[in-house]
Order: sequence, then structure tokens, then C-alpha cells
Amino acid sequence: MKRPAFVLAFLLLVVGCDQSSTTHKLSGAIFGTTWNLTYLNAPEGVARDQVEKAVVSAFAVVDDSMNNYRSDSTISRLNALEAMTVFEVDWDFALVFNTAFEIYIATEGAYDPSVSPLVNLWGFGPEGVTEKPSRDALEALEPIVGLEEFAWDLSTRAFVKKNAKSELDFSSIAKGYAVDLAADALIELGVTDFMLEVGGEIQTKGLSPRGDRWRLAVENPVAAVAGSVYTAISVTDVGIATSGDYRNFFVKDGVRYSHLIDPRTSQPIEHDLVSVTVVHPSTMIADAWATALMVVGTDEALKLANIHELGVLLISRDGQQLVSSSNALMDEWLVASTEGGDTQ
Repeated sequence: MKRPAFVLAFLLLVVGCDQSSTTHKLSGAIFGTTWNLTYLNAPEGVARDQVEKAVVSAFAVVDDSMNNYRSDSTISRLNALEAMTVFEVDWDFALVFNTAFEIYIATEGAYDPSVSPLVNLWGFGPEGVTEKPSRDALEALEPIVGLEEFAWDLSTRAFVKKNAKSELDFSSIAKGYAVDLAADALIELGVTDFMLEVGGEIQTKGLSPRGDRWRLAVENPVAAVAGSVYTAISVTDVGIATSGDYRNFFVKDGVRYSHLIDPRTSQPIEHDLVSVTVVHPSTMIADAWATALMVVGTDEALKLANIHELGVLLISRDGQQLVSSSNALMDEWLVASTEGGDTQ
């Protein structure tokens, strides 16, 4: 599925390191972005094409269910329905929706997969930036945004839209779920040492090619030094996701408007937080919470991260400088220095 503008693309840089004879790499295109897999020590008899098939098959499940750019996907069919029409979704859709709804409740609506009409109105949708919307235009969308506009029974997977114009977009969670699903498929094959990345959302298992934890670089969120390393983390058996507001914005009459819209106010975020990296056993949960924490800002992000057992690294603006903060769960993964070292 093609990434909408409000979901930041590839944010964690993975730089190459020396490869041993037992290290394999696979890559491809999916969801309008790329995927990359590095794995070690596949069981005897498990060929590269079997590994690739397992990964691609997992991605296909998510693509069939949650691709807003496919008219035949579950999510597109739901979005196209008239009001109060009962529709049975697939199990993967139901699982992802339930996770999204839990985060929606936990953030009091700051994380909302029904926000795309607002995102489009602000000019960050497929049609690109237009102009700052009027108050009347924003108020006209209030009745269709919010997960309360949907009714569902997860036991039967039956969904109903209360308003025909309401729609869902899982772009802030679906890539993470696809990574988790593919990671499960790899483990079922007996592949236990790997790093899998889709558009910047990552899952790590076991050992890296160096025989220790996987070392990943967190990108510097300053446009002038894009692609440079701000810091690094050394991880295993966790998912990692990053969100930020430093690549997608527009300026109107001297005012900077971020692509990240706060559904509670219908306005772009205005706080000083520019990047959030989340570590959690589930890449899906890390993916969704990275977006959610960007919306709420630094102080609330730290509180929510501790409550929900998320490792977080927050990078904020302080005038012309960047400052970072992290919690204890993230501190165990942070690397003190990357000088002279490879990452992977």
C-alpha cells in the first residue's frame, strides 16, 4: 500500500557490515515502499526461495486486507459502503482494528485511524498540498472522524459505519503488522536469527552477523543533515518504529504546518517534538504508538510510554538545537557511541 503523506517513511537507517558465509539478504517492493531481510542459519533444506515465499505470502495477507489503494481490499470495501450496512471483515483486519482502538482509547483520540479525511483536507493526501482549510470545512468533517463513528462485533467480525463518509486508514499500523506476520512465518520455517524491515518498521530476532545484538542507527531529524546518524540502538527480539514531522510539511504566510494532524483539534501539531522512536516486542504496536506519541508531545509521550511499557527515544527542538530524552526501557537498548563501529 502506498504510504500517505502523514506516515513518515524510512526513518531507521541500516548500514551494511561484513557478511559471513551464513548470512543471506533478500529484498523487494511492497506497500509502495521496500522490504529488506537479513537472516542467518536457516535450517538444512530451507532454501532462499522458501524464505522469500514465506515473507511475501505474509505481506500479501496484509495487502489484501488493508491496502487503501486497492479497490478490492477489505478496508477499501468497508470505506465504500453506505451507512449502516453490515460488513464482515477478515481476521487480520479485526486484530489490527482492535489494537488501533485500544491505542485510540489510551490516547483519548490522539491516535485515530479514521483521521484521513482531515489529513486530505489539510493537503497531505494523494492530491498534495493545496491551502489551509477554512474553519467551516474543518467543522464539516467533525461528524465523520473518530472511531465512535464505527460499530462492530469482534466475535463475528461484523462492522458498520454510522456515516457513509467515514473511512479507515491503517497506514500507521499495517506495515508493523506485516513485519510481525512475516517474522512469525520465518520462525515457523526455523529461521531464528534475522532482521526484517518494511519501510522503516523493523523486527529483530536472535543474533546479528557479528554474533551479537542488531545495531541500528536512528536518523538525525534535521533536513540539512538528512541521512546522518543521531544515535544508535543495539537490540534483539523487539520491533522498532520511528515517526517524525521533519520531512513533510508546508509553510503558509510564514507559518509551518506539519503533516501530523491532531484529531482532537483538527489542527497540525505545534509542539517541539520532532522524532519518536519506539521499541516494543510487537512491531505493530511500536508502529502505531510512534505516530500516537508524536501527536501528544514530549511530556505526555513519556507518561504514556511508561504506562504502556514502551521503550522510547524522543528528539525535540530547543531553539536551534536538538535535545533527546528516553525512558528506562529504551536506555537498555541505547548505544553510547557509534564511532568506528558498523550498524546492523
